[in-house]
Amino acid sequence: MSGVLELLRRQRVLPVLRLPSAAQATAGATAMFGYGLRVVELTATTPDWAAALRDTRRAAPRGTLVGLGTVTSGALAIQAVEAGAQFLVSPWPAPDVRAVAQNAGLPFLEGAFTPGEVAAAAAHGPVKVFPAHVGGPSFLVSLRQLLPEADLVPTGGIALEAVPDWLRAGACAVGVGSDLLRPGAADRLRSLLAAFDEPTEEAR
Repeated sequence: MSGVLELLRRQRVLPVLRLPSAAQATAGATAMFGYGLRVVELTATTPDWAAALRDTRRAAPRGTLVGLGTVTSGALAIQAVEAGAQFLVSPWPAPDVRAVAQNAGLPFLEGAFTPGEVAAAAAHGPVKVFPAHVGGPSFLVSLRQLLPEADLVPTGGIALEAVPDWLRAGACAVGVGSDLLRPGAADRLRSLLAAFDEPTEEAR
């Protein structure tokens, strides 16, 4: 799990590619690698997702990781492992998926929303806080006050421009979907992260 976390902390944005075809998912992932991102999440809601996963793995540069999200059952997790997923993500608490990931030696980001769910998931590893837009960055601040050591990845309804707000709220990385595929997204992402990295007046 440490490898995925290290890469996520560096890139700070996790592309979550929920697309209408396997070809579009593969093309989207390739675009993300072109941005310099090294961890990409495809989703099991994409038709023929297994083909998208295999094709993306073949095209992926060395040192990148391709995972599958929206993994909601142990059976689906097994299929994902067989298709070559390098990490798994669930949208909600899914102990059966966790068991498959552990048996396969794969990292797992478990979905959670309530403080109790987040605490339970954080005991095993990083947590996908979903749907994050419902609570907003202030909700993440509250979660971090309760669980300061937790690695939280808010996902769901987050626009690219809002990424710095979530990072300031304590996110390990931020899941972003379709906004990353819009024209000019690469430049917007670089600009936003560069601005986030600039020291504040207090720190100067």
